[in-house]
Amino acid sequence: MPRTHRLRLFGFFPNVRLRREGTKDLSTFTSHRRFYAEDRKGLMAKYMGTKNPNLLRLVEERALSKKTEEDHKKVKETIVPDLPIDCVTRRILLRLPVESLQRCKCVCKPWNNVINDRVFINDHMLRSEYVLIFRGLLVKKRSSSQSSTLILQQNPNTFSVEKSLLQSKNASMFGFPMLDNGNSYEIQFMAFKEGENCEIEIGEFRVSCMGDIRATCNGLILLDNGVKKGGLIVMNPVTKKLIELPLGTLWESHKESYALAKCNVTGDYKVVHLFRERYGNVSCEILNLRDGFWRPADGPSIGNFVFLGFKPVLAIGAFHWVPQVEDCDFLVSMEVSNEKFHIIQLPKICGAYDRLVEMSSCLCFVSHEGLSIDIWILKGLHEKIWTKQHSVTSGSILDMVPLLSLRNSGEMIFMRDEGRAFYAYDFNNKVMKKIERENKRLPWSNSYLPHVNSLSSWD
Repeated sequence: MPRTHRLRLFGFFPNVRLRREGTKDLSTFTSHRRFYAEDRKGLMAKYMGTKNPNLLRLVEERALSKKTEEDHKKVKETIVPDLPIDCVTRRILLRLPVESLQRCKCVCKPWNNVINDRVFINDHMLRSEYVLIFRGLLVKKRSSSQSSTLILQQNPNTFSVEKSLLQSKNASMFGFPMLDNGNSYEIQFMAFKEGENCEIEIGEFRVSCMGDIRATCNGLILLDNGVKKGGLIVMNPVTKKLIELPLGTLWESHKESYALAKCNVTGDYKVVHLFRERYGNVSCEILNLRDGFWRPADGPSIGNFVFLGFKPVLAIGAFHWVPQVEDCDFLVSMEVSNEKFHIIQLPKICGAYDRLVEMSSCLCFVSHEGLSIDIWILKGLHEKIWTKQHSVTSGSILDMVPLLSLRNSGEMIFMRDEGRAFYAYDFNNKVMKKIERENKRLPWSNSYLPHVNSLSSWD
């Protein structure tokens, strides 16, 4: 193409003759420019069609693509609100079980940031259902070479609490003979399905330990240290994160009680240790996980505690103990924030199968009266007024021991002292249902504690 045509095509020198002759007729110049502007598209198409037909097609495709993107953007703005990605993702992730959240962390960095956020972890924990956590003895099998030797049979991917502690102390090179000789337990949990036929599911953390579970709180558990006598470990069985606590006062296990809670004022986790001294009075020491040392605290009044075997219940901002095996008409409570002890009168004398349970953020006292079970509620620590909320008359049995109240369905889980069968009472339909595990036996344990699977940490 001649240079003049190229200049005309792209808008330069629209009228060469007028410029060469030096005309000053503005109207003539304007009309010529309009003519060449209208003809510019035709010249471009002619030039591209003769020289490079693919270039014209590319330009048309780009123009169409740009127009399509603009149309999609307009539709999106009119239909879908402009919400932040984190907001939408957070609402979806809140509905996932904690096991799925662990995998979702690896999807991308934004998801990982949302899941690790403290507010998200707390919100997810408050939506999660309660379970019963317990220790199940690992299956043992006799060795083929030595019939007298017992070998622990466990998943090779099982996380050993004691081995992890020893490895952190650079003791792995010497092996773990003390772990092979002792009993090892697998930490499991019992979940309850909602529906007409309430069923039990046994979940596994793939965590083994040698110590007993002393207390639970917000997904954290307090364990005996299997490799240090009198030692304690705080652990999250979901994340496998753990911390070893320093030694406190060493005492006989049947003469002491442990509790774990998060202080709503400071946000710190506290471990409370009650132990009976030689002269009968009960002393108290407390450890803040953030500080990492035990300090003495004022204990309950002399003579209040006769028995320390019942696990404390955390509700309405305090720990609560039943201080006697039976024929007790009061509770011993300790506020988590100010660490002061109180006496709370019970609405009825506590019997052998009566227990305390946390129910809908309130303290619940479950008492037996003949063949009926009464549910009493205390809504405030300083109110000290019990309200009879329910009376179970259908399907109740004398030796039913309450274990926990489910958060979502509101059902209360019982376990019979004889035979250790599990039952669920539906308050809406007023029906007591026996809970079965399909085609399998329920694992036996000497202790079941309320627990919630979460990503909580003490940091």
